[in-house]
Amino acid sequence: MDADRYYTELAAAFVRGKIPAARGTDDEVIALGLQEGLRLHKFKQQAELPRVRRVLGILRGLAPESLLDVGSGRGTFLWPLLAAFPDLPVLAIEVSEQRAKDLDAVRAGGVARLRAQQMDARRMTVPDRDVDVVTMLEVLEHMPEPALAAAEALRVARRFVVVSVPSREDDNPEHIHLFDPTTLNEMFVSRGAAKVTCEHVLNHIVAVVRR
Repeated sequence: MDADRYYTELAAAFVRGKIPAARGTDDEVIALGLQEGLRLHKFKQQAELPRVRRVLGILRGLAPESLLDVGSGRGTFLWPLLAAFPDLPVLAIEVSEQRAKDLDAVRAGGVARLRAQQMDARRMTVPDRDVDVVTMLEVLEHMPEPALAAAEALRVARRFVVVSVPSREDDNPEHIHLFDPTTLNEMFVSRGAAKVTCEHVLNHIVAVVRR
């Protein structure tokens, strides 16, 4: 596995979490994982995706002390986040039980600053203002009740919520909402946000919501 193309440290942690008896260097552990049929292509580097690069830049400016990533999925944003902020405590939540278990395997395999839980973004079991920044990237367009998730994100964030959504229709049948800056602004401001700043980034909208 090419270290210039993959997050090898995270991939090795995933294998160690899935196969606790795995021993050796990261390369040896990864080789074992591939031999055992673990799917490691999810750890391919995605930091050059324009929306990911822009969100990472925003987060560098915000300098969060802790972060909650909503709907981490296969890690398209989570892995670049962990690589870019090596000291940042991150809670990743996923409604899918299997995906939450896969994310937690990375923690179990040695990435202690990552916590992963199965959780519905519309009903988070997280205390009020418990995390500094919340990210919701490519999530809201999938949800039947995105406004509930927006309200929950504002409830648990101390300072900011960072959002990205597609800005144009596509052929993904799982995308059931299409947002624009006006609808994003209305959804968050009507639920208590102080300010929403939107920008377009290659077929996506990235919004910074001030708590």
